[in-house]
Amino acid sequence: MQQGDAEWQEANWLYFTQALQRVKQALRHQGKQLESQDPAPEPIDPLPPSELSPPSYLEQISKAFGLSPFALDVLLLCAGMELDRGWESICALAHGNPNRPFPTLGLALTCFAGSDWIGLQSFRTLQEWHLIEVGAGTALSTRPLSLDPHLLQVLLGDSEVDPRLKPLTLPFPYPTELVSSHQAIVEQMVQLWWRAFQLQQSFPIIQLCGPDIVSQQGVTLAACEQMGMWPFGLAAETLPVDQPGLQLIQKLLEREWLLHHRVIVLHCDGLDDSSKDRDRALAGFIDRLAFPLILLSRVRRPQHLRQIVTHEIGSPNPQEQQQVWEQSLGALTTQLNGQVEALVSHFNLSASKIREISHQFRLQSLADKTMDKIKEPQSPTVLLWQSCRQQARPRLDELAQRIESNSTWEDLVLPEKEQQVLKDIAVHVRQRRQVYEQWGFQSKSQRGLGIAALFAGASGTGKTLAAEVLANTLQLDVYRIDLSSVVSKYIGETEKNLRRVFDAAEGGGVILLFDEADALFGKRSEVKDSHDRHANIEVSYLLQRMEAYRGLAILTTNLKGSLDQAFLRRIRFIVQFPFPDAKQRAEIWQHIFPQQTPTQGLDVKKLAKLSVSGGNIRNIALNAAFLAADVEQPVGMQHLLQAARSEYVKLERPLTDAEVKGWV
Repeated sequence: MQQGDAEWQEANWLYFTQALQRVKQALRHQGKQLESQDPAPEPIDPLPPSELSPPSYLEQISKAFGLSPFALDVLLLCAGMELDRGWESICALAHGNPNRPFPTLGLALTCFAGSDWIGLQSFRTLQEWHLIEVGAGTALSTRPLSLDPHLLQVLLGDSEVDPRLKPLTLPFPYPTELVSSHQAIVEQMVQLWWRAFQLQQSFPIIQLCGPDIVSQQGVTLAACEQMGMWPFGLAAETLPVDQPGLQLIQKLLEREWLLHHRVIVLHCDGLDDSSKDRDRALAGFIDRLAFPLILLSRVRRPQHLRQIVTHEIGSPNPQEQQQVWEQSLGALTTQLNGQVEALVSHFNLSASKIREISHQFRLQSLADKTMDKIKEPQSPTVLLWQSCRQQARPRLDELAQRIESNSTWEDLVLPEKEQQVLKDIAVHVRQRRQVYEQWGFQSKSQRGLGIAALFAGASGTGKTLAAEVLANTLQLDVYRIDLSSVVSKYIGETEKNLRRVFDAAEGGGVILLFDEADALFGKRSEVKDSHDRHANIEVSYLLQRMEAYRGLAILTTNLKGSLDQAFLRRIRFIVQFPFPDAKQRAEIWQHIFPQQTPTQGLDVKKLAKLSVSGGNIRNIALNAAFLAADVEQPVGMQHLLQAARSEYVKLERPLTDAEVKGWV
């Protein structure tokens, strides 16, 4: 007979009503004793076992909280009052006082256990677990008692979460198939729990870390399912800070474990900016819990009194990602012409994200087949690639500036040597999977697998443009992060800001462009105080994340000489962007205007005499276009001359006659 069967439910209810009837008889007997003034008490018969399998709800509750027979009778006394108002007159009669139609501790001691001190100890158990509520009054023995409302629902077969906990609850996603590396972590968690059960030891805290919260939840669901337990999601930042409130929540959560085997799953990601008081309160809360607890977070929480077993839940490895792609796409994989490997190489996606993108791709493919007579369907490879690019944008758009790029190698005017280094960077990004994994370089060492580059040169010499060209060539997004806004004077804040950026970018294959590296990098000075030490820690943290980042990370600086050589050695590519000479400036002028822009009489050789960088050339060309448009004329030398004068005013430099001789 199963707990959910109608036959079991009927037998459970019969047992419960018989238990209530037994307590009711004890109250009536007490009332008769008072009426007859007969001092001889009649002992109440012990409650027999139900012989149900599984045991009745009443027996499950009694076992879960270790209730004595007296405590169970008090609980039944309060339950009877909630279910049948006819008990009011019976209680008043048992008290010998019509003004006391309610249960009390004194009445229970008289009816069930006399004045035995064991009864008082049992009563404390009921209070400790908040199974009963004690009303107002002077003496404890005369104060009215009532049953906890949620416990009454449990006795009646309701398995819902306590209403006081529902506002704190976080939903869990539907379970999905796990990749093998995540399933291995599930097995380790299950073994850990089984060992604690068998040896009757306290449960260690299990901590799941990493940027993929969905996979953490999937691992949690799978482990709980194997153990016949249920996860109860809770946001750490919603917990109260005051001790009475926190202790109440703790007891309610522990009750959920004892009643329904609900495992507390604490989401700690919202604690990045929490106060020290909240951190201390949470640490004490975690240490006091004696039942299974799972922490989900992007970074590790420090261990205090209780043992913490930590598992890193990263994205599936490349082989697993490819398997998930092929399983999710099914027959559509053949339309991609072997491009799944390229997707895996550039985008480090979770299994859930791959399934989501694949589902959208299948829907789009069906829509394209329906509309193929109206418009030409988009290339499957392009469609899927764009979907992968878009998946990282929502998080990164909050932290950095996305730069739209249509620039090509023709737009970038650099000496051949620097051009070749940039093309080498593109080769490293494209072929990293083959070299690292298939050719075995990753097995030699896990360090230095990230592709980090430094672009050095004066403002306007093409550093940002080069990043745009690389992004367009590789068909990846580029995000600009101003390091001067990331660096904080508060210790530890800079690392938090950088961590948010890298975590958000980790799965999207984006190019990270850290501008103004001089704000963070500098000559490493002798450590004289804590600020010097933490400044070096910030730099080391950035380089560490760049070396581990699967995509391309670029630093830009105007002053390469100010950077420490020890830091430069950890950067794979260094590209020096020189100030353009006359030949290079002429080439920049040759390509500066879009094909749609009307021009007339432009002389690039004369324009190249302006001793300015590529960024200034673009400003002059753009300003001249506005001037020409305002007078409804093609862009000519006279408009460029006027724009050049404005640009030189901004640069606080004189425009010499030699530079503009013969322009107009």
